[in-house]
Amino acid sequence: MSLRNTAQRYGLISVVLHWLMALGVIGLFSLGLWMTDLGYYSPYYTSAPFWHKSIGLVLAVLLVLRLVWRLANPKPDPLAGHRGWEISLSALVHLLLYLLLGIIVLSGYLISTAKGQGISLFGWLEVPALVTNLPDQADRAGAVHYWLAVSVIGLAALHALGALKHHLLDRDDTLRRMLGMRLKQGKES
Repeated sequence: MSLRNTAQRYGLISVVLHWLMALGVIGLFSLGLWMTDLGYYSPYYTSAPFWHKSIGLVLAVLLVLRLVWRLANPKPDPLAGHRGWEISLSALVHLLLYLLLGIIVLSGYLISTAKGQGISLFGWLEVPALVTNLPDQADRAGAVHYWLAVSVIGLAALHALGALKHHLLDRDDTLRRMLGMRLKQGKES
C-alpha cells in the first residue's frame, strides 16, 4: 500500500488518519458521557476531563492534518456501480462530519477556557485561553458541544451503515479500500 491515495484506493496516511479519528471520536464521546455523571468525590472527577481535553486537542490536530492531506491528496475515484445519489450523500456526510467536528473542537475550547485558564495537553504544554468571559460561555458552548457530538455519532453511524451496505449488499470494495485491504475487483496501483 502506498502512502498516497491512488485512483483505485486510499493510501496508508488516509487510512491511518481515518481510523485514528474514528477511534478518537467514539472514545471522546463515550468518555464525555461518562464523565458528566461523575460526582465531586469521584476519583475520576478531575482526571476524566483532563484526558478528555488532551485527547480532544490531539483530535483537533488530526482533523487539521486530515483536511490538509485531503486537499493535497485527492480521494480515489468512485467505484463502478455507485449511484449519483450515493456519491452525493457520501460527500454531504463527509462535509458535515468535518464541519461538525471543527465546531465541536471550538466549543470544547470555549468550555475549557471560559474561566480564563488554558488547556493542558497531557501536562506537556498549555494551550492559552484566548476567548474568555463571554456571557454564559461555558453553558452555551457546552450545549453546542453536546448536541453536535450526538449529531456526529449519528452521522458516523450513517457513514458506517453506508460502508456496510456497500460491503455486504453491493459486495464492492468501498470498505476494503478504507481498511487498507487488498482489492478484489479490478486492478490496483
